[in-house]
Amino acid sequence: MTDIRFIFDYFKYPVIPVKFYCNGKDTPFIDALLDSGGDFIVIPMPIAKYLDLKLKKAGSVDTAGGTTSLFKANLNMVIGNKEQTVTYNNLQIHVSSRNDIPVLIGRSPIFEDYEIIFKKYTNQLIFKSITP
Repeated sequence: MTDIRFIFDYFKYPVIPVKFYCNGKDTPFIDALLDSGGDFIVIPMPIAKYLDLKLKKAGSVDTAGGTTSLFKANLNMVIGNKEQTVTYNNLQIHVSSRNDIPVLIGRSPIFEDYEIIFKKYTNQLIFKSITP
């Protein structure tokens, strides 16, 4: 990964703009919640259905809102802004059977690829790429 730096402005919650695409369909950019407590990316079922994702049962998990079924799928994801974007191809994500959750961006792969600075008082997230 080349040297990349993003600055994302947000209001109330740490969100970043993401776009998903698969099977010739794509979503608009969506504000996705950056979830340092989560291990992976989770999307709600309506997005998976729109993209015609092939789902594989992954089990159930307990969440703050109750138990939910999870499925695995692969898709492509773009993060970024008007100045630059980064694309993750053939990314394994999880799909929640619940419709009332936001898109959650867990630690893999974003926290592995970027040093992330939360600037709460200026409502900014700063991503600096980690070069091996």
